[in-house]
Amino acid sequence: MSNKQINIIILFISVAVPAIVMTLLKVQPPDVEHSINLMIFPKLNAILNTGTSLCLIFGLIAIKYKKQNIHRLFMLSALVLSCLFLLSYLFYHTLKAEDTKFLGQGIIRPIYYFILITHIILAAVILPFVLKTFSFAFTNQFVQHKKWARYTYPFWLYVAISGVLVYVLLAPYY
Repeated sequence: MSNKQINIIILFISVAVPAIVMTLLKVQPPDVEHSINLMIFPKLNAILNTGTSLCLIFGLIAIKYKKQNIHRLFMLSALVLSCLFLLSYLFYHTLKAEDTKFLGQGIIRPIYYFILITHIILAAVILPFVLKTFSFAFTNQFVQHKKWARYTYPFWLYVAISGVLVYVLLAPYY
C-alpha cells in the first residue's frame, strides 16, 4: 500500500470516528428494556483505558531495552484495547439516555472539568497521529516512526490515563 493510500485511510478514519461519536451522542437511544446492566460499561471502559495505559508504559520500557518484538506486542495491544474502548463507549452511550452528572464541589470540580475537556479534545486530536505513527512502523519506516512516537506517545498516554481519572472521579455518581 502506498503512503498516499495509507494517508487517505487515516484521514477517513480520523474524520469518521469523531463524527460517529458526536452523532451517536446526540441521538436519543431507543426506549426499550435492556437485559444488559449498562452500568458495567463505565467500569469496563476504565479497565480498557487502564490496560491501554499499562501497555503503553510497558511498550516504552521494552523499546528502551531494545526489545522490539515485545514493544510491538504491547503497542498493538494498546491499539486493540483502545479500539475495544471505543466500541464499548459507543455501545454504552448509544443505549443510555442521559450522561452521568458530576456533582463534586469545591476545588475538585474545576479539576474534573479540566481533565474531562482535555481528555475529550486530545482523544479526537490524537487519533490520526496514533494511526500515522503505527503506519510508519508497519511500513518499516522506523526513523519516521520514532520521530512521530516521541510526540504521539505522551498525548496517547495522557488520554488513556485521563480516561481512568474521569471514571474514578465520576464513580460515586453512577
